[in-house]
Amino acid sequence: MRTYRIATIPGDGIGVDVTVEAVKVLDRVLPGINWTEFDWSCENYLRTGAMMPADGPEQLAGFDAILLGAVGFPGVPDHISLWGLLIPLRRAFGQYVNLRPVRLLPGTKSALRDRTAEDLDILIVRENSEGEYSEIGGIHNPGRPDEFVLQESVFTRTGCERIIRYAFDRAAERSGKLCSATKSNGLIHSMPYWDSIFERVAAEYPAVRTRQMHVDALAAEIVLHPDRLDVIVGSNLFGDILSDLAAAVTGGLGLAPSGNINPAADAPSMFEAVHGSAPDIAGLGIADPVAQILAGAMLLSHLGEHTAAAAVDRAVCDVLAAGTVRTPDLGGTATTAELGTAIADRAAELANALTGA
Repeated sequence: MRTYRIATIPGDGIGVDVTVEAVKVLDRVLPGINWTEFDWSCENYLRTGAMMPADGPEQLAGFDAILLGAVGFPGVPDHISLWGLLIPLRRAFGQYVNLRPVRLLPGTKSALRDRTAEDLDILIVRENSEGEYSEIGGIHNPGRPDEFVLQESVFTRTGCERIIRYAFDRAAERSGKLCSATKSNGLIHSMPYWDSIFERVAAEYPAVRTRQMHVDALAAEIVLHPDRLDVIVGSNLFGDILSDLAAAVTGGLGLAPSGNINPAADAPSMFEAVHGSAPDIAGLGIADPVAQILAGAMLLSHLGEHTAAAAVDRAVCDVLAAGTVRTPDLGGTATTAELGTAIADRAAELANALTGA
């Protein structure tokens, strides 16, 4: 059995609670994991003045993957936690793909009336390294009547081409449908440029059916006609917003995983739940661990451990479908640990069956 070195950064709040459960589940299906935990968080920032050490990326570079908990803590502005930890790691490791599968899981309900799992299964491919999330800009003439703020977006040919091509590859593997999020009627330079690259790459994939929709119309489409969508590709900002909307529609952020992917595999990729740190319920044992556990399944799949990944994914579906062990957000009374254990036990059974052990 191959062994792996995986770093965990539990973060803050319920990030700590749910990461414990994800590790528990992964250990049951793949014993050959050596875990190393890093205490990098907003609480660490309050103690030391930094979310992580200056050599943080260097410390993580030798790991096979990273499992990240949510970050965020009262008294620490969100831009501090984002630009002090998550974004530097994404860029240091070439994680230019943010992959966010959103689907209606068995035994859960959509916020949309009468929608089924067949209607709600969308893969959102978000550009993760440039676009609207840029450090270029600043506050000018501070404190004066003519004070203004300048925030620049960056769209490079390389950045646009590689994320759009990645999305086409995923669409070709699925239903052969791809929708691009744009706003070319309002953003006169960046979005027409994005559209032109999308059209050029589309010529290389004649079997993939394409659409280009303004992001506001696409948001409405997710709510009104999600069954018409399969793979969506968007810029950093558009992909971020649309994936949270889609997750809310399919059952809530507590069920949605994500991966920060380095497709070249020359540096570790990083996996996390979409939800935040929810400090108001941290440590109470009621947080839903499903999103973090499914992020763990994505991690396993990325490492090529597809049997173990399938066991975890199926275990989540089986436990939720049974409906006997649910956290309060799903209408139950189970604790975070009880749901994690139920999924871990089922995942172990499935892994043994799949491997013939």
